[in-house]
Amino acid sequence: MSDELAIINRVIQEHQKVRKYVKLVGDSVTDREALASLQKARTDWVPGRLEILSEKQKKLQQTVIALDEGLKNHFDYEEKHLPPILGELFMQALLIEHKEINKGLNDAKRTATDTKLEGLSREQCLVEESTMQEVINNLCQAIEEHAHREEIILEMLQRALQEKQPDKG
Repeated sequence: MSDELAIINRVIQEHQKVRKYVKLVGDSVTDREALASLQKARTDWVPGRLEILSEKQKKLQQTVIALDEGLKNHFDYEEKHLPPILGELFMQALLIEHKEINKGLNDAKRTATDTKLEGLSREQCLVEESTMQEVINNLCQAIEEHAHREEIILEMLQRALQEKQPDKG
C-alpha cells in the first residue's frame, strides 16, 4: 500500500510541477510542463510577420520534439506503475488518452516540419499559421484536459490510500 501511495504521489507531483522551459530531450516532462511549453511556443507566434516565422517555426519544431520525448518517458512511467493501482478499465481509459495525445504530438510535429512558409503570399502565410495554431491549440487542450482528469482520479486514490494507513500517532 505504501508503494502504491508513493507512485501516486510521484505522478501527482510531476503533474503539479510547471517549469518555464522543457528539460533536455530524454528527460521526463510532465503533462503540465508540456502544456506550459506549448503555450509559450504558441504565444511566440506573431501572425503575418514573415521575417520572424522561420525562427519561430524551428523553435516550435524543437519544442514539440522535446515534448514528445519527455511525455513518452512520463507516459511510460505511468503505464508501468499505475495498472495495479488503477485497475483494468481505468488503465484502458488512460492508455486511450495517451494514444490520442501521442497522435496530437505526431500531427504537431508533422505540421511544424512540413509547413513551408517561404515564398508564400501574406494571405497564404496567414492560412498556414492558422493551421499550425489550430494543431497546437488542439494539443494543448488535450494535454490540459488529460492532466486534469488524471489528477482528480489520482488525488481520490491518494486520499483513499492515506485513509487506509494505520495511525502513526
